[in-house]
This record gives sequence, C-alpha cells and structure tokens, in this order.
Amino acid sequence: SMSLREHALSLFRSAVGTVQPALMLKRAVKLQGDGCPQLLVKGRAFPVKRDLYLVGFGKAVLGMAAAAEEILGDHLVRGIINVPLGIQESLRRAGMQEMLLKSRSKIQVIEGAKNNLPDPEALRGAAAIQELAEGLTADDLLLVLISGGGSALLPAPIPPILLKEKEELTKTLASRGAAIQELNIVRKTLSLLKGGGLARLAYPAQVVSLILSDVIGDPLDIIASGPTAASSHSVQDCLQILAKYNLLHSLPRSVETVLSSYPTRPTAPEDYSHVCNVIIGSNTLALDEAKRQAERLGYSTLILSAAIRGAVARVAALYCRLIRLVCLGFAGLGEGPLGEEVRGNLLQLTAELEIPGLNLAEFLRALRGLGPESPVCILAGGETTVQLQGTGKGGRNQELALRVALELHRAQAAQVSSPPGRCEIVFLSGGTDGQDGPTEAAGAVCSPELVGEALQEGLDVEAFLSNNDSYTFFSQFQGGHHLLVTGLTGTNVMDIQAVLIRAM
Repeated sequence: SMSLREHALSLFRSAVGTVQPALMLKRAVKLQGDGCPQLLVKGRAFPVKRDLYLVGFGKAVLGMAAAAEEILGDHLVRGIINVPLGIQESLRRAGMQEMLLKSRSKIQVIEGAKNNLPDPEALRGAAAIQELAEGLTADDLLLVLISGGGSALLPAPIPPILLKEKEELTKTLASRGAAIQELNIVRKTLSLLKGGGLARLAYPAQVVSLILSDVIGDPLDIIASGPTAASSHSVQDCLQILAKYNLLHSLPRSVETVLSSYPTRPTAPEDYSHVCNVIIGSNTLALDEAKRQAERLGYSTLILSAAIRGAVARVAALYCRLIRLVCLGFAGLGEGPLGEEVRGNLLQLTAELEIPGLNLAEFLRALRGLGPESPVCILAGGETTVQLQGTGKGGRNQELALRVALELHRAQAAQVSSPPGRCEIVFLSGGTDGQDGPTEAAGAVCSPELVGEALQEGLDVEAFLSNNDSYTFFSQFQGGHHLLVTGLTGTNVMDIQAVLIRAM
C-alpha cells in the first residue's frame, strides 16, 4: 500500500494539476461567431469590434498566454507578456511544451524580475505594456492575464522615483516584518500601472482581466497590486504603513515628492465600467481537488481554510494542536479533559492568528463527527510569514514543516510515560508555483520521527531553525528525501498544507 508520504505527495500534485493555467483558461474563455465575433468569459459576452490585444504579467502567465492565443486565433493582433527570468528555458527543459508559445506567435515575451525582484528588464516590459495600453481606442478589446508574481514584473515607479529607490524601500519594509498586503499598498501608491493604473491608461478600450489569484480572499485590488482594479487604499494608508515601521523620516527625496504631491483628501472614485475582472483560478479550487483525491484514497477529509496566514511558529502550533486532537480522538480521549484543553488552546490560537472566514468551532464539530476507523486528512491553504533572524537559506513552507516536526517531537517527548493514541502522522507544506523562497524546493514533507533521526545524524533542528536555515537542514538530512521538489509548475495559487493521520 502507498505510504502516508506518497499520499500527501499525490494530493499536492492533484491540487496543482487542477490549477494549471491552460486548463483554467479553457474552462473560462471561448470565442464564438464569425461575422461579429464575441469573446465569452464565464458566460459574459464581449463583442470584438476591432482589434484584440493581449498583455500579461506573472509567474503563470506564459501558460495562460499560450492557451489564450490558441483560443483567440487570428483575432489577436498583438500581445506583450512579462514573465520570470529563465521560465521559457525551464519549461522547455521540463518538457512542458504546452506552456510555451508557438514559434510564429504574435505575443512578445519579455523575461525579467530575477529572484522575483523588479529589475531593468521588468521595467522595460512594463514600459512596453504601458505604451500598448495608451494607444488603444474605444473599439479595441484588451485581454489582460494576471497571476501571482505580477507585482515584480510590472514595475513602473512614478517619476522621479527610481526603481532602485522603490526596491530599497520595499526590502526594508519586508525585513521589518511588513505583511505582503502592506508591501503591496506601498508599491501601488508609488506606481503608474498598479492600483488600477493599467486600466486607466487603456481607457476607453474594453478591458477584460483573467486572474489567477495568489492572495488570501482573492481581493482584486491586491493580486499583482491590482493593475486593473480600483484601489481600495489611499495615500494615507501608505503613510500609515511607513509610520508603523518607522520609515517616514528616512524616505528618499523622490518618494517624499510623489507622496506629498498626491491630493490629500481621497479623490472621487474613478469609473471602472470599461473593466471586467474575472478570477479563473484560486487556492480554493486547488484545495477542492485535493479533497476529492484524498477521499478517493479513503481519508475522512476536512478543509480547514484557504486563508491560513500569520507567523510560521504560530501556524505550526495550530497544526500540532489539531494533530493532537485527532490522535486523542483515535484513542477515545477526545471528549476528556485533555481534549478540552487542546480545544481551548486551538480557539485561542485561531483568535490570535485572525484567519479570515475560519469558523473553528464548526470545524471542530465536523472533526468530532469523523468516524474513528478511517484515516484523517486535513487540508489548508494560504501564505504564512517568516520573520528573518538568521542568515540561512529556506522558505516559509520548509520552515513550517520543520517547525511542525519539532513541535510534534517535543509533544511526544513530554508524554513518554503514557502516549495517548499512537498515530502515524505526515505533514506537507508546499508552494503551488514550485518555488519556496530562494530555493529549488517547493516545500517539505515531515513526520514527528524526523527530529530524533536528525539528532542521530548529528543535526540539531533547533539550531537550523534559529538561523532560518530549513533548506540546508533538509538538503543534508537523509539525502534531501524530505524536500518537496516539483520544478516550476507554471501556476501559482499560494501554498497548500496537508496533514495525514492514521491510528497505529
């Protein structure tokens, strides 16, 4: 029979498979009619009166563009997409031809944003996209493809701000623990194209945006910093964030110039009636597919949330308590004082983490309702944050897996005398884009035994964690066997976590 680990890997693969760009695009978009053709997007019709143009930016946009060109055929006049550096070569090497454009494509590909940071190439691509958008007329249709990573691939700082200055500012904010939402608000405020800028430039053309969401809750104005969505944030919000992280008094002069030239009171909301934004793929879709797969494999399966966020240490604690509760349930002790204590802990933790839309009480009721005979699978998605203290190499998923392993190990050590409910446990955390931090791993898979086995090999998990060095640990431990290495997946809908538990 397959091991829990193999099951976890197959769930992850099926989740990523269902949010492949081409698949989602073909589910969402059709072209019909010859005389006056219409673009059908999830049932809404857009007449193609004159010319159809395409622009795109993001980690998953190459595959989306290849599928779009196939659907649009000769109606497509011209396109420009900004994609991550080296992605065409990586996909070619991985044999993923279907994600590449045909040799005679009308779409120009610009690669940039090395290590997911804006650079001169990304700037050049953004300028080309800006120019295309500015030249459109009321009879044109602009199809915009957006996915995660789009923010770094569409840099167009408002003059006189230099890209380098904007970058420094973003880096400093990140190093002080700013959340991705906060970073995006600041980036947007200082950008020509983000925060609805692209849609404003394309006016009066009809703009249809197809979006692959990599942000919790799928907020249109946050994904890739919302180039085609009205911004829900003001310059005041930006100033508040800069103040929160003590940066107001050390801003470059150019940034001060731009911020002070903004009208102080919020301007009247602009009319975005020429824009239609459609989410065609998200973390929720991926989790639903993983759940179907887990149930086929015989697991009683629950989805915790598609909006897991917060510091990895707190999220690891959340998973460990959930695992403890399931194991107590297997041992028939779920309703006793131990179970009550763990439930209390869990409610407190989730209140602290403020996970949007998570009703934990309801989830725990569903967990109680699972029969004691079948193995349990808990699925979740979202994006955690790591506060960097060390100089090691890792990513949020590898660090989360390693922290879960350590915490489970500690919990087991504390109950040596009477382990309640022996369970076999596997935990997986992976980025759906196939990259976790600056490493070639997507994440990692772990079990409670890992820490003890590592100690026997002379590897101290706590030391690696305090140096944010999870990747180095997993590389050195058992020949990298626990690393989740998928290669680039060509898609991006945040992270996926899977907990698999069966009674022993």
